[in-house]
Amino acid sequence: MNTDKIYAEAIASEYAPKEASKVVALKKLDRKAKWKANVFVYTFGVMMTLVFGVGMCLSMNVIGNGGAFFMAVGIATGILGIVGICVNYPIYRKLLENGKRRYAFEIVQLAKEISEEAE
Repeated sequence: MNTDKIYAEAIASEYAPKEASKVVALKKLDRKAKWKANVFVYTFGVMMTLVFGVGMCLSMNVIGNGGAFFMAVGIATGILGIVGICVNYPIYRKLLENGKRRYAFEIVQLAKEISEEAE
């Protein structure tokens, strides 16, 4: 087996002009349908986790002057963070469903064309 030939062909295939295939277009549509939901879930999840962490720090007197007011604010902030973390997944599911619904017709049509060509 000539490994130099295989290596040369692999490098040449990277630089060869690519034809736009329907499978690539299908993958792009799938990513486009899921993009909004994914961006939201990560952004909102990180923000609510940070809110929860600030609430914990306030209630355990890591930040603040250690008074009862800061503990109450910390508990309220922590509860807000917990609620945000808990509703993150249902919101994600709803956004994902809407994205899939928006691109469903195009994705199904393209998938049918690909499967008919494969036969």
